[in-house]
Amino acid sequence: MTFSNTAKRRPDFDGEVVVVTGASTGIGRAIAIEVATRGAKAVVVNYASSLEEAEATAALVTAQGALALLVQADVGDDEGCRRIAAAAEPFGRIDALFNNAGVTHHAPNHSDLEALNAEDFMRVYRVNVVGAFQMVRAARPLLDASLRVSAVVNTSSIAGLMGVGSSIAYAASKGALTTLTLSLARALAPKIRVNAICPAFVDTPWFGKSMDPQAVEHAREAQRTISPLKVTTTAEDVAGPAVFLAAPGSGHVTGEVLLIDAGIHLGAAALRLR
Repeated sequence: MTFSNTAKRRPDFDGEVVVVTGASTGIGRAIAIEVATRGAKAVVVNYASSLEEAEATAALVTAQGALALLVQADVGDDEGCRRIAAAAEPFGRIDALFNNAGVTHHAPNHSDLEALNAEDFMRVYRVNVVGAFQMVRAARPLLDASLRVSAVVNTSSIAGLMGVGSSIAYAASKGALTTLTLSLARALAPKIRVNAICPAFVDTPWFGKSMDPQAVEHAREAQRTISPLKVTTTAEDVAGPAVFLAAPGSGHVTGEVLLIDAGIHLGAAALRLR
């Protein structure tokens, strides 16, 4: 049997419409650029607060040949989620939704139960869990309209699997998001696949906004030291696996939770961050 080398494979997201929440920086930005690189026609770039950072993401998406649509909204607000989804209505469909928006409340000493209150929990859950649910609900008609089996990819965290992280509220919310992923994978099949990624520490501005530079550098060095692969994970390292879970090549994968932690889960002490 012989195979021709002359035929070109179509890009994974050739002509497709993609929505990325929390796309102004970090993992969300890397995902938006990656899908544009892989042929997406339009990328809805959601951001919560920084227009300047979102415009920088949009410029990078546009440079890859895709149309970038900026939508400012808090995913914890149902009306905001509906506005994000509505940005894709002119195209008649959404082929992939990346629920990447997330927040935390820093209380890394988990034994200090007084460091968190009910309002802290509700704010974290409102964005990290309820926001993801609301986005799927708002986008469902357009996800159903995709010309293929569409995909949702939720950005969870190793924190939700191991009970570590920036706070108990954050870890609990990511555990809930992982469970939500399984529930939605059952509920939305066969038209929509739903999977989740679980990064550990990722070297992005997300940490720099809430930690001093010395603490961030300590986290980088800690991951290099304790991870079997001896590397620090970047947003681009996470974007590739995330985009794979939304691409046609993973068309038989749903309800999966993919660890992207350089092997930390294999037994080394987990980072007490994200």
